[in-house]
Amino acid sequence: MKLVAQVRLLPTPEEASALEATLRACNRAATCASQVAFAKDLKDRNGLQGVYGELKARFGLSAQPAVRAVKKVVDAYAALGANVRAGSLGPPTCKRYRAAVGTLIGFRPQAAQPFDDRCLSWQYDARTVSIWTVAGRMRGIRFACSPDQLEPRHHIRWHELPGTAPVPLSAPTGPQTRRTPEEEGRSARRRLARRRRKEQRHATHVNHRISKEIVSVAQRTGRGIAVEALGGIRERVRLRRDQRGTLSSWPFRQLGAHLAYKARRAGVPFLEVDAAYTSQRCPRCGHTERANRPDRDHFHCRRRGQRA
Repeated sequence: MKLVAQVRLLPTPEEASALEATLRACNRAATCASQVAFAKDLKDRNGLQGVYGELKARFGLSAQPAVRAVKKVVDAYAALGANVRAGSLGPPTCKRYRAAVGTLIGFRPQAAQPFDDRCLSWQYDARTVSIWTVAGRMRGIRFACSPDQLEPRHHIRWHELPGTAPVPLSAPTGPQTRRTPEEEGRSARRRLARRRRKEQRHATHVNHRISKEIVSVAQRTGRGIAVEALGGIRERVRLRRDQRGTLSSWPFRQLGAHLAYKARRAGVPFLEVDAAYTSQRCPRCGHTERANRPDRDHFHCRRRGQRA
């Protein structure tokens, strides 16, 4: 499970200038590495091993930023290959496919650049960060973040240099022509893909909210969290017709993962239990018997007399 902390740097004008120069140098280096990858069909880190020296000498990068620039190129071509295999770019005969496969991947001057903990370090008490730049190591750059993200996180390994901004796309102009059936099909697939990604983002957001509330209540009341092991839940649970569409597509495993890591962070005990016979088991003495549950809404332990 990767945790993302949103941090905003607050550099002085001189620091901002150095950071922007670093961002531009890293992206020029990545574009250079991409040119080699495209021309020689070298799309893995071992194949691009020979460009490290050139990136360091030509663009003023130290060893680790050069490594990260090459890794960004490798990841970009890996993503392109995954889209090709998934059919997201259409058939090989379509214009979009040919344009994507037949053109090298370039990087905007202010595209985000991943930095790891060899390129930057955090001073949490002082709320400052030390970052490598083409002008040398810059220390004491202030940053801001929400209070709950201020705790030391030794697992933070990535940071995107500032300076990126979304560019709005202009609306299409001119006369619109009727699409061919093939174009309509591709458009429908793209709409379905966008809708699927939107639903995934919604489900992730809801799971975060649910898990955060459960852990908060457990922490406030001094209790632990026990959840049913959710493996195979779709095969084991019978649903009403009006519930099938919603619950059959819900990411239960993700919810369990969110609960687990949030509970660990908060120091709340967390346990996954086998759901078999739990409705028949007495919470006090552990006696399990079918007769303990005379109906769905009532529980009566035949050994201890516990009722619920």
